[in-house]
Amino acid sequence: MSDANNSKVSTIGWVDLTVAEAGPVRDFYQAVVGWNTTELDMGGYSDFLLHEPQTGASVAGICHARGPNAEWPAAWLIYIYVPDLAQSMARCVELGGAVIAGPRTMGEQGRYCVVRDPAGAVAALFQAAT
Repeated sequence: MSDANNSKVSTIGWVDLTVAEAGPVRDFYQAVVGWNTTELDMGGYSDFLLHEPQTGASVAGICHARGPNAEWPAAWLIYIYVPDLAQSMARCVELGGAVIAGPRTMGEQGRYCVVRDPAGAVAALFQAAT
């Protein structure tokens, strides 16, 4: 893992909202929060990147519940950087959590999985590509 990726370990690197119909929810957050959006081609449909209006920085995504996200409930999902995905998955299970999706590859960016902690909350663990 590069030094840039090491500096992100244990931080929240991204959030996604997965919903049945992303367009109307995108419009809701544009009106309520003021985010600007761009489309992200998913091969037959588009998900959306949300950007801060002041800087244009991407801050989150709104995704359709399709493809690998088809079974996910409508909820914000945080992605937490970890240095070793396999090790974090094993520790999750050892400590009473569960791996409920993945691991999956996220293009050239890295790999992730979705875990449920012992209290029932979910989060994604993300290991950046080296």
